[in-house]
Formats: sequence, C-alpha cells, structure tokens
Amino acid sequence: MTASLIVLATCLATPVQARKAAPQSPPAAQAPAPADAAQSGAAQSNPIPTTPILPDKDFDAALPPISDNPDAPMGTVQDWAKQQTPAAPAPGTPPSATTAQDGTLAPLPAPDPDLAKPLTPLDSFNTKPLVTAADVKDKAEAELRYDWKVTGIDKIADRNRVSPIDGGAIRDQFSAVSALKEGKGKAANGAMISARMQQDQKTLADVMSSQGYFDASVHGSVETPQMAKDPKDAKADQEPGRITVTLDVAPGPRYVLGAIKFDTPPVTPSDLITRSFVPKSGEPIVADRILSAEASLGVVLPENGYPFAKVGQRDILLDAAAHTGDYTLPITPGPRSRFGDIQVEGKKRVFKPKHVATIARFKKGELYDSRKVDDLRKALVATNLYSVVTVEPQQTGTPAGDGTEYANLLVNETAGPPRSLSAQVGYATGEGMKATGSWTHANLFPPEGALIESATLGTNEQGISSTFRRSNAGKRDRTFELGIGADHSNLNAYEAYTGKLYGRMSYASTPLWQKRWTYSYGFEVVGTNEQDYDFTAADYRRRTFYILALPGQVTYDRSNSLLDPTKGYKLSVTLSPETSLGTGGQFYARDSFEATGYWPIGKSLVLAGRAKIASIQGVSRTALAPSRRLYSGGGGSVRGFGYQELGPKDPNGNPIGGLSQIETGTEIRYRFGNYGLVAFVDGGQVYTSTLPSFTNFRLGAGIGARLYTNFGPLRFDIATPIHREVGESRVAVYVSIGQAF
Repeated sequence: MTASLIVLATCLATPVQARKAAPQSPPAAQAPAPADAAQSGAAQSNPIPTTPILPDKDFDAALPPISDNPDAPMGTVQDWAKQQTPAAPAPGTPPSATTAQDGTLAPLPAPDPDLAKPLTPLDSFNTKPLVTAADVKDKAEAELRYDWKVTGIDKIADRNRVSPIDGGAIRDQFSAVSALKEGKGKAANGAMISARMQQDQKTLADVMSSQGYFDASVHGSVETPQMAKDPKDAKADQEPGRITVTLDVAPGPRYVLGAIKFDTPPVTPSDLITRSFVPKSGEPIVADRILSAEASLGVVLPENGYPFAKVGQRDILLDAAAHTGDYTLPITPGPRSRFGDIQVEGKKRVFKPKHVATIARFKKGELYDSRKVDDLRKALVATNLYSVVTVEPQQTGTPAGDGTEYANLLVNETAGPPRSLSAQVGYATGEGMKATGSWTHANLFPPEGALIESATLGTNEQGISSTFRRSNAGKRDRTFELGIGADHSNLNAYEAYTGKLYGRMSYASTPLWQKRWTYSYGFEVVGTNEQDYDFTAADYRRRTFYILALPGQVTYDRSNSLLDPTKGYKLSVTLSPETSLGTGGQFYARDSFEATGYWPIGKSLVLAGRAKIASIQGVSRTALAPSRRLYSGGGGSVRGFGYQELGPKDPNGNPIGGLSQIETGTEIRYRFGNYGLVAFVDGGQVYTSTLPSFTNFRLGAGIGARLYTNFGPLRFDIATPIHREVGESRVAVYVSIGQAF
C-alpha cells in the first residue's frame, strides 16, 4: 500500500510524456538482422531493368481462347475440370506444394476427424469471466480521497476605500468555481486529481488577475501523509492514503488604474460619460467593477438621448515598474436623438400608431429616453393582446433642431388570443361559498374595447352582468366602463332583487405604474325590491326603491406595492350623492374616509394598520333602502364576526344596518419565502345615528396564513369575537385572494 502511494505521488509529479514512453529492449535481446539484409540493400542500389519480365506475345498466348459465337453451348463440369489440370512442368522446375512430380494435382490431406464432431451446447460453456491480476484492484486505488487548501493569500489585506479585498474574499470567489471543491474530495485516480489541480491553478490565477494581481503565480503540489516532513502536518484522523493538494499563491503587487481615457466624439452634456464611469484613477483594477461601469455606460447613453450608442473593446496598458494600468475605452455615441414618429408593422397587427402614441408617456420632439421606450413595451404587453411585441429605435437622419435628429420607433407586433376565461372562489362566515366566473373578449371593439360577461353563484348571492370596458380611453391607464346587471341577495340583514345600470370613468394604478393619485367617478341607476324588518309593524316588509347615485372616489397612495405593501401609507375618500324615489323621495349623501399604513420591522416583519369612518347624512334609517345602509363584520371589515353581523339587530337577532360606522385593524405579518403568518386584532361598530358615538366598540382577534404568488397572496384567516355575545359566531373563517387591507 505504502509503495503504491509513493509511486502515485511520483507519477503526479512526473511529466505525462515521460510516464508514457515505451521501454527499450536490451541489445542482447534484439533479434538478429535477416540474412538477406545486405543483399536487399545491394539490390536497391542496382539500376531498374528495362526489359519486360514476360513478352506480350507470351502473355496473349496464355489467355484462354474466346469463342466467336456467343450462342455456343456452355461446357460441362468435366470439361472445366480438365482445364484445371496443370500442364507438366518444364524440365528442372521443382514441384509445388499442390502438384505431384508428374504435374498432376496432389491428393488433399485427410480431413481432421474433430471437424466431424457435433458442436458443444452453449449452456455447457463456463460463462464466469476470467479474473486476471490486472482486475484485482485495491480499494484505495479504485477511489482516491483528497483534501485541498490554498496558501499565500491569507496575508492579503488591501483596505482600499473603493474596492477593499482580503484573502478571505479571494478564497470565497475561487471556491465558487473550484474543480477540486466540486469533486468533493473524491477522484477515480491520480490523473483526475492532477487534472483538477492544473485546472484550479489557472482558475485561481484568473481570480487574482480579476482583482488586479496581474503578476500573481500559482504553484500546485500533491502530498501524501507519508511525504509530510512533520507528522503534525497530517490530520490525526486522516484516512490511510489520503492525499493533500496545495495551491500556493504568490500574489505580487496589486495594479491600480492610471490614466482613464475615452476615445469618443463630444457628447452633450460634455461630462455625461466621465461622470457615469464610476472607477477613478488610483483605485485597484477590479474586473467586476470595470465591467459594471462599462455596462452602465451602455445604459446611461440611451437614457440621455443616444439610442444608437455602442461601447467598444477596452484596452488596458500595464506598467510593470509602476504597477499601474492606463485604461482606454472607445465609444461610438451615434447621433443625439429625439422621439420621432411611431410606426407599426407585423403580420397580425393589434393597434394603429395613434393608439400606441396614446399609451406612450412621451411626445414627438422630446429627448430620447430608453426608459420610456421600455415602459411603452411593458404597457403594450400588459394589454394582454399580444403574443409577441418589440419596440426598436430607427435612425432617420432627419434634423430635429439643436444638433439632434429624429429617431422613429418601430413597433413590431403579433396579435395573441383576445378571448379569456377567469374564475374566483372564496368563502366567508356569514357569506358562505361564492364563485365568480367571467368571459372576456379584450378587443371586440378596437382599440381595447372589451366585452365582459360575468356570473356569480353563491349560497347567499346569485347574479349576472354584462360590461363594456374601454382601456386607455384617450389617456394612459384611464378606463371607461358601462354595464348592466341583475342579482339576488338573501342575507341576514335583508333580501333583495336588484337591477342596475352604471357607468364609470377611472384613473387607476397598475402593476407597471403605481400612481400617487387615482380617482373614479360615474353614475348608478338602481331598481331594487327589498325586504327588511319593520319595527312599527313588528314584522317583515317588502318595498321597492329607485335610486340615482353619483359616486366618486379619490386616493392618495404612498405605499410601495399594490398587491403586498410593506411600507408607506394610503388615504382614500369616497362621496356619493344619491336620491331615492319610490317609497317617498329622499336626497342624501354617503361618504367615508379610510387610512392604511405599513411599517417594516426588520427584514421579515411588517406592522400594518387600518382605520375607517363612514356616515350617511340627510335621511332616516327606515327611509333608506336596506342595501344602501352601513354594515360591519366579515373578511374585508372586522374579522371575528360574520358578514354584516356587527351593529344593531332586530328582535330575531338579524342586523338592520346603520347610518354611521367605525372600523380599525392591526396586523403583524411575518413572511418566510413564499409563505407567511399573520396575527391580527380588528375592531368596529355600526350606529343608527348620523355620526358614530364610539360606544360599545367590539373586537375580534385571530391568526392567518399566506401563500404568496405572482398574482397576490392567497389568504386564510380564522378569528373569534372577544367577549362574544348571544347569537354571534364562535369562530369565523375567511378564504380569499389579497391581504385584508
């Protein structure tokens, strides 16, 4: 075993060519030269004879005659046999091995009797493979174990203010791509260890160069425990035959940037390139930092009016005496450009240039900015009407004033399927199960005129609706809707059969652009037949209401996300002047104010809060349609209580609604990966007075789980009321999409 390891170490240190050279035979063992070697050599020196070996007439005479009659009959086998009998040899010619002295064919030897025996059956053969000495391998030779280490970089401690580096950082950078580390300390043979060591020598040298150590050298060596000078150098628990691979680094001096030069025509502003190139003279030449700065130039120039800029190949001239490198970068900025016309092409076109210009956030003549082009492309994708769409600048050469040119935008588009189906399912205590499905044709009335057919089916609610929606209606992210619908609601508070015609104009945030200010306004024409409890008659009654409403909403949003905010706040105000005809004419107003805030606590915790106050002025509770009153309780209101469960109730324990309302909510959200846990306390109450009295404030508490997806978090909450009263649910469960607030 020991001898084999020493041979292995010697082989690893010996050039492959030497180890592969063929052994030389001793002179005594060489075979003698052929007896006619001298004659052969002499013959090679004689001139080549010019006379033919066989004259042509003798050659022609030896050929068999050919019959002139192609239809003549073929000869017999006996005739052929006679032709095969050779002629008598000339006098003095020795007989051959196949002829007798008289020139006739010699008789064939007697056949081997073993050839006549039957074949041996296959199953009688011994199929056990032959084991040779070469097949018997030692376990240590079948799989070698090794350790590896890097020396010589531990004392590196360059604390440069801009790009500090130390031996540990270099070690980590090398370990991420090391072949020895990837092998996990195992190899089939010594040649494999040697190959990994040589590969890592080059890799480590490249890592050193990437940090400015251009004169660094790396020496690799292989050592077995028996080769260690001091027994302490080997691990106490090291396996017999375990190998140690050492990569010893001589780092040399670290080079720094000398002169920095940009080979480019003048640009506007004149310092656009120099101020955007972060590395400065005197700091170490770090590859990642140089590459990042060059990539930054490729981004900054198109953002500042140069859409056709090209960054060339750098040149760094090293000075070995001063340990500096002079850096030169060629740049072709191209013409400074302004936005020109929008052109559209493609086999399946979706929009005309005019509507694309409506979606764009720039006008013709503005200085070119690639960020606005990227925004346009994303907005086109967000319409969900494309399978493929690209937006590329086109050089025109047309002057645009102030030394600039127009750059047109070419939109290459391919339409995707405009129809889609969607569905949503949820559950909440008091509401029961509810499923909503819709069919949409997103471009039935171009551009972006969609028809949406929806249906709702639930334990307490059923309905259908049809909606026309025009997206980007004359302005980016502005939407116009006109819809009609009918539904039936059978809730504890009331039962209603309702028909509604509505129209709304809204300017809303989108996942691409979360706006600070958003708004909506419109109208509603409602006809509804509803049943609720009449305290005067001490019985349920049914009435019909005809309502005209002009709802409006304004929101100021400083949160950092639409789907899952973790910091910031949001303020929202709604106002809806309404008039009610039918059972006495009424004119009143419904209004509310809501605020939400989010405060991060560390990296994984978020404290979220919510407060809402609402009021209805100008009408009594009994004269107001039950469906237009205020209610609290449920997954989007006060958790711990059933849907609309809070507030005043009739003698049967059913809610009757009110004219004012207050709600609060507090959550601690903990997220780990794509999962999250929530603990919350909600509160609220509904009052029959126009303004809330803040009495009998009720609380509910619970916990929840979140599954974060690309379309928002899936929410599961379970809660219970604090100081539960008679008739209230013990436990309330809520399952839906999105955070509670």
